[in-house]
Amino acid sequence: ELQLPEHLELSEFFRKTYEPTGAFNGKQFAGGRSWAGARPELRVIGRDVHGVAAHLGLLRRYIKVGDDDLLVAELGLYGVRPDLEGLGIAHSISVMYPVLQQLGVPFAFGSVRPALRNHVSRFCRKGLANILSGVRVRSTHPDVYLDLPPTRVDDNVLVLVLPIGR
Repeated sequence: ELQLPEHLELSEFFRKTYEPTGAFNGKQFAGGRSWAGARPELRVIGRDVHGVAAHLGLLRRYIKVGDDDLLVAELGLYGVRPDLEGLGIAHSISVMYPVLQQLGVPFAFGSVRPALRNHVSRFCRKGLANILSGVRVRSTHPDVYLDLPPTRVDDNVLVLVLPIGR
């Protein structure tokens, strides 16, 4: 439902939010792109008088857990404007929680770099989520690269898991 001006505004927000964590992280939002891999199915966008204040995206997808394929919600594209840091993830996820319940998914998850452990652990203190380490995450690249395999494996991530239906 977003119109071009909204994609452009989000693109600039993500570039400014992610660029300090590495130049490549900001580059993926060049040209008005407001998504990193797949486009989010749903978005929570917080705004104030200065524009976009926070963002959280959701995409339903099947993942393999053991031998089972489960339809779950992946949370991503999380960002909070630097002047509002410390006020964001718990509020963003609590706003998204009723939507997750309506979707009927057993759980939601998101992966983050280990450097963000302290940031996301604030949300886990309330008992609404758990942080798992040592989880192997395999995902497809958002674009096709002739010099890279179509999938990547990352063993150096933390997985934030929010029980919803079970």
